[in-house]
Amino acid sequence: MLSEFKAFIARGNVLDLAVGVIIGGAFGAIVSSLTDDVLMPLIGLLTGGGVDFSNKYIVLSGEAPAGASLAAAREAGANVLALGSFITAIINFLILAFVIFLIVRQANKLMPPAEAAPAGPTEVELLAEIRDALKK
Repeated sequence: MLSEFKAFIARGNVLDLAVGVIIGGAFGAIVSSLTDDVLMPLIGLLTGGGVDFSNKYIVLSGEAPAGASLAAAREAGANVLALGSFITAIINFLILAFVIFLIVRQANKLMPPAEAAPAGPTEVELLAEIRDALKK
């Protein structure tokens, strides 16, 4: 069992996947920083006069101190709809998906096209072979 596990781990697919997950996690942190620290403040400036977009929320039930941050509203026991956090997550996803699209697109351009499988006999040729075999 130990040798099978060693063979499983040593396969290229598993190692490539592990590297991809680690790099993906690091890249996700970069994208989160880009959206949280760069894009969202700019969007907040354009939409609300410099308001911190991550603290945009709607109180559904309970009470939150006036002008409180999202964390303070949640700490006060208010049930909140965190629109700013949701929009930030959507922007994070779109940036990440676009970058992955660009990487895959570039990789497809660099890789040689797959060779087409050799064409086999047509249906008519197969039926003719079967007919001839039955005649014999």
